[in-house]
Amino acid sequence: MIQGNLAAFTAYMFQHMPDWRREGAQGAPPKEPPPQAAARAGTWFLSLSPEIRGFAILGPRGLLASSDETDEWLEPARALLAAADDAAGGFASHAHVATEEGEAYAVRHAGLAIVAVTERFTLASLVLADMRAALRDLVAGAFQAQPEAA
Repeated sequence: MIQGNLAAFTAYMFQHMPDWRREGAQGAPPKEPPPQAAARAGTWFLSLSPEIRGFAILGPRGLLASSDETDEWLEPARALLAAADDAAGGFASHAHVATEEGEAYAVRHAGLAIVAVTERFTLASLVLADMRAALRDLVAGAFQAQPEAA
């Protein structure tokens, strides 16, 4: 009984969470963070584990930052997000794909997305949590440049 109620509440909660990228969402999209802040968020994310091979952070207008500082991540990242949406039958908030060669992850938050590639057998829940934290902090301004001390 409790699990049935929890499942119903969880489904309701996710259906009613605001997300400006979904059809019919109210309000304006959030402001896109500067590329320098996105690069700092990505550097922080990379520092969390030596098993992370690379990342890309995307905003509504395209690539904000990547681990190799090139735009080569843009199309593969968009393809992964599109495939996740297709598999979900709509907007996918996150994805995880494991292969013999490694693992790919994608997380969306507040109009941003982070895509990462890791070694095999990483702890998926931890990688996804770290990706969510990077995006949340990026949106909150935690990776903005700090003023120089006088």
